[in-house]
Amino acid sequence: MKVSVIVCTYSPKMMDHFLECIRSLVNQSYPSVEIVCIVDGNEDYYKRLVKDMDDKLKSKITLHLNERNLGLLESRNIGVKLADGDVVAFIDDDAIADRRWIEELVKMYRKGAIAVGGKIMPLWLSKRPRWLPEEFYWMIGVTHLGFPEDVREVRNTFGSNLSFKRDVFLELGGFNPAMGGIKGSRILQGGETELCNRMRKRYGRGVVYNPNAIVYHKIFERRTRFRFLVRRAFWQGYSKAIMKGLTGDIREEKNFLKYLLAERTRARVVEAARGSIDDILKLLFMWIFLSFVGLGYVYGNLTKLTRVKNLK
Repeated sequence: MKVSVIVCTYSPKMMDHFLECIRSLVNQSYPSVEIVCIVDGNEDYYKRLVKDMDDKLKSKITLHLNERNLGLLESRNIGVKLADGDVVAFIDDDAIADRRWIEELVKMYRKGAIAVGGKIMPLWLSKRPRWLPEEFYWMIGVTHLGFPEDVREVRNTFGSNLSFKRDVFLELGGFNPAMGGIKGSRILQGGETELCNRMRKRYGRGVVYNPNAIVYHKIFERRTRFRFLVRRAFWQGYSKAIMKGLTGDIREEKNFLKYLLAERTRARVVEAARGSIDDILKLLFMWIFLSFVGLGYVYGNLTKLTRVKNLK
């Protein structure tokens, strides 16, 4: 079984991180891996990679330049069309794959899975904020508290650790590029969720989650700033409203909301009552972020009809 890994990159500022990601893929324990790299419309960056990349590393990858900037989701779709593996896997250019990442994904395919994802661990590049609740690690692209801890089928995992049988991905038409779009000040998120919802409708199956298939996601200091996080929370809420209009299915979000309101709020209150300053802070910020998600969801519902019509 051949696995094609798609890595998309755009900014020259990410070159060192991108190369570190590629090296982690070259050094996988699984032998049959193809690496397809998409430079999204930045010709100067592409030429720099061609010129400066080590020849041995360059020989291990397929490097493609989009003629113009198309965005992450469309770039991934192009990568899949260029690939020829039985499985297509996605990882971001600011992530590092564990040496056994592909091997652990393949284990699930050999058991009959049609899509497989894994765990994303944080790789802090600055001090971890003591006030950031683990329940909201999804806002920094990391597997959060409350996600399953064992092998099981889920709706979706995050896009930096997600894979599909290639024929399934192509039959579904790939990612909807508009689900990763920016329009004015609006940021629409959730391309992986929307695709996996379509997969569940078509095949009646979700993504098999294997927590042993690990990717390490670099957390830059800018992603831990309060302003960044509340903005992301708001637009996540907005995106969920749009998602509901497209697919009618946000059961996972409703279940997670119940988990936050009941189990996690109670647990944080108990620890805070014992004098845990960190839990007091995390409880406060959990509710702040939850409020912004709610505001975004309300705003999304108010503007949903026009936006959903444009996305279909």
